[in-house]
This record gives sequence, structure tokens and C-alpha cells, in this order.
Amino acid sequence: MPSFIVCLAAISALSLQAGPDTSAVTGMPDSLLVTDCKAATEQTADSIVPLSEEDYRKAAERLGVETAVIKAVVEIEAGRKHNGFHASGMPLINFDLTMFRRAAAKRGIKLSKYTRSHREVFARPDIRRYGSRQAAQHARLAGAMSIDSTAAIEGTFWGMFQIGGFNWKKCGASSREDFVMRMSRSEQDQLDLFVSFVINGGMNRFLRKKDWAGFARRYNGPSYRKRRYHTRMANAYKRIRKNTTD
Repeated sequence: MPSFIVCLAAISALSLQAGPDTSAVTGMPDSLLVTDCKAATEQTADSIVPLSEEDYRKAAERLGVETAVIKAVVEIEAGRKHNGFHASGMPLINFDLTMFRRAAAKRGIKLSKYTRSHREVFARPDIRRYGSRQAAQHARLAGAMSIDSTAAIEGTFWGMFQIGGFNWKKCGASSREDFVMRMSRSEQDQLDLFVSFVINGGMNRFLRKKDWAGFARRYNGPSYRKRRYHTRMANAYKRIRKNTTD
């Protein structure tokens, strides 16, 4: 499914009914979904361009930290390959069913009526069927988008920094659709969204002091200690710092 997530963003944008923050796509004909996906796919043929050292340097300068600090976050969230994409137009994602249920409940959506028609959304990622965990996660996201795109976007963690869609405003995006489009466009966009998120969330001061626990508490949530987020980040920083020149 090339440029799949761009298709989702295009569908979401076309489905706006009540305003820029209301983007439910429930009831949209399948034929329209296919047509819009084909159009969106044709518009995105760019290959994935990985972040350069200069990209990291500029972002680090904005945050007042070393590049190794930013790379440590990427390593914890996306792994040592530091990739932000599964395929062109398809950013790394983690569709979180609990978060999706919570977001849907806030919007008054009863998900019980979709459990049979959208089984892939409520089941574990089917790696055997889709070929990889990321492909399976994107399939779940597609199903969730067809139920309600707002809840789907907010119930997913996006890109190389795994930022929750519910934080789109703190990332400086103009709308949820803008957030998804930028996450799906390039690693540079993902980096820019991360920098804005950290600054707007007041987390850069913890990164400057290398207060890993202080940063982890705000970035990863109150359960960060159970996940050893702060210690893993500290170790990643030390290892990366040895091979990084700021």
C-alpha cells in the first residue's frame, strides 16, 4: 500500500463536516475511499530522505542541547536504525487500542457495533496476514479511520519520536490532518514537530540538564520508571555521545 497514510490524511481532509477539528469518516462510500487514495498516492512519489547530521545540529541548537540527546530519544522510540518510516508515505506508528477507545468514548462513539465489521482494529496486529508489524498496524489504523478519523489519529503514536496524535496542537500543527500529513511527509517534518512539542511542553529544560527522569515523566507518562525509560535514555545518550561531535 504505497503512500497509504497520505491516503488516510486525504480522506480525513475531505470528510470535514462541522469544522477543522471534526473529521469523522463514518459512512463514506468505499468507492470514494478508493478514488481518493489513488489520487493521493499519485501525488506522493518522493522517496524517504533520512535526517542528516546538519538536520540534527539545527534542531539541537533550537533546543539548546547536544545532538546526542535528540538521537537518544529517537533510539528509545524508533530503535537503533533511527528510521521514521516503514515505507514511503507510511510513518512508523503504534496504534493504541486503549487510547482509541478513550478518544472514541469522548466523542460519544459506541465501538461495540464495529467489533465484527472492523475486526482488525480490535485484534492484535496480524503480522502473518500483512507481512510485518508496521503493515499490520497501518491496517488497524485504516480500519479505525473508517470508524472515526479524529479518534483514530488521537489513538495513534506517530513517527520516529512516537508522539501521540492527541498532542497535535503542542506540535504546532494547524489541525489533526496537518499533523498526519506532516508526519507522513518526511523525517524532517517529524523532527520539526518534535522540537515544537518539546518546547511547547516545557520539556527542553530537562533535556538541557540531562534530567532524564524529569523528561521521561513528561514525555512518556507516569509509568516511565516501569519501562526504565530514563535509564535506557541515559545509556543511549552515553553510547551515542562517544561517536557524536557537536
